[in-house]
Amino acid sequence: MFEEPYLGTLVTRVRNALAYATHKFFQENGFVWISSPIITASDCEGAGEQFCVTTLCAAGTGKKRNFKKEDQEPHSMLKQIVRCGLHISASLLVAIQEPISKGLDQPAGSHLSGSTGPAPITSFKDLVLVVGPAVAQSVSTDVAEKGGNILISNAGESDCPLNSIPTTEEGNVDWSQDFFGKPAFLTVSGQLNAETYASAFSDVVYTFGPTFRAENSNTSRHLAEFWMIEPELAFADLNDDMACATAYLQYVAVVEKDFIQLTYSDAVELLLKSKKKFEFPVKWGLDLQSEHERYITEIAFGGRPVIIRDYPKEIKAFYMRQNDDGKTVAAMDLLVPRVGELIGGSQREERLDYLESRLDELKLNKDSYWWYLDLRRFGSVPHAGFGLGFERLVQFATGIENIRDAIPFPRSPGSADF
Repeated sequence: MFEEPYLGTLVTRVRNALAYATHKFFQENGFVWISSPIITASDCEGAGEQFCVTTLCAAGTGKKRNFKKEDQEPHSMLKQIVRCGLHISASLLVAIQEPISKGLDQPAGSHLSGSTGPAPITSFKDLVLVVGPAVAQSVSTDVAEKGGNILISNAGESDCPLNSIPTTEEGNVDWSQDFFGKPAFLTVSGQLNAETYASAFSDVVYTFGPTFRAENSNTSRHLAEFWMIEPELAFADLNDDMACATAYLQYVAVVEKDFIQLTYSDAVELLLKSKKKFEFPVKWGLDLQSEHERYITEIAFGGRPVIIRDYPKEIKAFYMRQNDDGKTVAAMDLLVPRVGELIGGSQREERLDYLESRLDELKLNKDSYWWYLDLRRFGSVPHAGFGLGFERLVQFATGIENIRDAIPFPRSPGSADF
């Protein structure tokens, strides 16, 4: 075994070779590389796990908010935060969700056992709280027990950054005074932008750049900042998409084994018949977990890459084309040994009425997607594409277990050093 410093050097060289091979594959096959923006006003995945980009929270800037005396109490301060609708970054403060939903009329910690009442709210799950010491003392124990984070401000309550955030008459954050005049986020995907160029060129394009997920997950498979490879093919369906993903992986990673294809329904049936006891349940309509994916590719099919297609629409993103059965979408995941899902792709929904209906179902603001809808409104073509997490490709090629070893200076919950 190599010592860790040498391992890092070797992995970096493999990463470099894979990046070169990626560009070489797409360039040789007529793809046009485009630079998609890092800052966006839309959520490609519709999951809400985005880092907010804002200039409203700098201490000592903006208009001071005059809280009443009762608003300085710890729980009242949290009420003000919720009323503002503050949605900033990645800390999953599960511990304070339940008392907020109950009006914060219970002492901290009382909800941890034997509590009843409304379900915890979820719309503010990505809050990072910048609070004074009094508030921190009230909630920090529960937050720590639930794995959340809290930023304590040493300034006085009157100087707290929360007091500086401009609000509307309704008490919500006034995003019109922010830098971009609206909520803005670090991108989770360049796909929507790639679709624009694919439609404009009537051709094939790809993006290769950094993306960000504010997902509070400390596993060996997740990063907060990572690189994505996202080709988009005009005049293509799901079969063309799967063929492109297969050819790419065979080119850059020299995969020699034949690829297996099966539907999501067949994959669920295979797992149920295995009689293996999994940590996570197996049921039609639930997303497949890493343990399920690895069982399929490593055990059921002896280490061969597996493509699973036609997933339930409820567990997939809004932009995926609905199949004729009304229950599934034209989506696919490519699974490989040791990693599980390496590639996720789909045929895109080119029908305007279906797309608008899906946005309504997921309660996504259609105004934020006006340009994406216009691609359909003024004429579209069948098109498809996929996304590949580059660090997972490095994992697959090198065999390293932890994805944080696949990128220089990894970013993850609680870690943004250097």
